[in-house]
Amino acid sequence: MPASPDTVRDLEGQVAIVTGSALNTGATIAQRLARAGAVVVINYRSSEESAKATVAAIEAAGGRALPWKADITDADQVTAMAAATAEKFGGVDILVNNANVRSYAPLLEITLEEWRLTMATTLNGAFHCVRACVPYMIERGKGTIINIGGGSGHEGVANRCHVATAKAGMAGMTGALATELGPHNISVNCIVPGRVDTNKPADPTHRSPRGDIPMGRSAAREEIADLTHYLCTDGCRYMSGQMLHVNGARYISIS
Repeated sequence: MPASPDTVRDLEGQVAIVTGSALNTGATIAQRLARAGAVVVINYRSSEESAKATVAAIEAAGGRALPWKADITDADQVTAMAAATAEKFGGVDILVNNANVRSYAPLLEITLEEWRLTMATTLNGAFHCVRACVPYMIERGKGTIINIGGGSGHEGVANRCHVATAKAGMAGMTGALATELGPHNISVNCIVPGRVDTNKPADPTHRSPRGDIPMGRSAAREEIADLTHYLCTDGCRYMSGQMLHVNGARYISIS
């Protein structure tokens, strides 16, 4: 019988940075990678208590984690986080660009400040993190970058023009990075969740009913985390530049 995913430590010795991982899906991803043996840096901007709680949960399960406060829209703070991670743990093997802004507003109500914040967190933040971590991955001879996209970037969704634009940008970034970093044995993929059971603003004007999801339910955070783990393993080394849609067949791309 195959070993349970929770008993396979196939990321032993690897070092991961997961942005926005103090709570919700980011925290679940961080805990999943830690159970697989990776040392995980829990990045947060303001949720210090939640970050400490996530670290405590990882350590209680026998894993290793380090909370690190850094605003990923600030390149200097990101550079410092990556450098400190490499100095303390010997390098950086895995980067999960999970941090994002959850916002819902009709086009004419989206302020320029909201637009800029969404782009800065999702796109600028991912750019800063990739630039800071890739040199350490090249030193290690391989690496894994996983961008957490969103279904809004691949289909028409009202009241999310800013978010959809940022998530579509993540898709473009994924393809470009996969091509450029492939020669360094660095894989780059994008997980594109549909609806996920997590703490999101309760706004009935944008929420789609579960009835339009063929599987009849939202994804569990653990399902996103399990796929993230798989993409980090050696068995998935040859997959790169892909959009992996996790949405219960609500959105299907055939090309």
